[in-house]
Amino acid sequence: MSINEKHKSSVFTMLFSEPDALRELYCALEGVTLPPDVPITINTLQNVLYLELINDISFVIDGKLVVLIEHQSTVNANMPLRLLQYISDIYKNLCNPKALYSTKLVRIPRPEFFVLYNGTASYPAEKILRLSDAFENPGTLGLPEKTKLELEVKVININEGQNEGIAKKCAKLAEYSAFIAKIRSFEQELGNKKEAMRAAIHYCRDHDILKEFLKRHAREVLGMRITEWNTEDAIAVWREEGIEIGIEKGHKKGREEGREEGRAEIARNALSEGLPVHVVQKITGLDIDVIRKLWPKD
Repeated sequence: MSINEKHKSSVFTMLFSEPDALRELYCALEGVTLPPDVPITINTLQNVLYLELINDISFVIDGKLVVLIEHQSTVNANMPLRLLQYISDIYKNLCNPKALYSTKLVRIPRPEFFVLYNGTASYPAEKILRLSDAFENPGTLGLPEKTKLELEVKVININEGQNEGIAKKCAKLAEYSAFIAKIRSFEQELGNKKEAMRAAIHYCRDHDILKEFLKRHAREVLGMRITEWNTEDAIAVWREEGIEIGIEKGHKKGREEGREEGRAEIARNALSEGLPVHVVQKITGLDIDVIRKLWPKD
């Protein structure tokens, strides 16, 4: 199976993969109105070598705004730093490198950053994460605290029942949140994630929740890894399995070699579930080239 075939989108990125959907989503998040014909250009970052998405959603509005949206079930405090790296790459793609050496000012679209949270842990309706929160304090050197670089990320809780004003302005986002809530509800009832997803799909189609989307993509949804729902549990299981294998191998080959074998097993499990290479690297700490060699040969 090719690397391209191994790539799996999430329900969220599939739902918001068209300009009209992104226009409606942005207007809801910012509480603004844009003309229906304002151009939207999608420029989500992709790793060309591994044919995978790096960030969830990125798009430019009429050449004047560039919007980056990440979807998370656990809010990562390092999102401002990650998004700083993403926006740098996006500006590289948007700007002519030669123009940077001209004396004429290069105009760039203003950036805006969002994280949409729908995890199970309690979280505020909205919260701002700032890059400056990560800066070391130069006061120990006798220097003044001056922030010369800042990046703010607006985290918005999109769980069902939260931020209803946003939900009313973006029906697709509201229905997506309702779908995820139904999966969780059926999981508690049935005790099986796959069956819970199947039951949620049937329920939502019957109750006009993402009805047309689920009619077209039910099979894909059943087969895909829904990152926002089950990845954390899967990672915990993979780590336990990797540790057990590492302990077993460690008795036979030595502790360090056993630890490496355990990390490799975690990587194999994660890859078989369709996790992107850069995510597997963060979980395991393995080198990219090592992970690439672990792709399932099927």
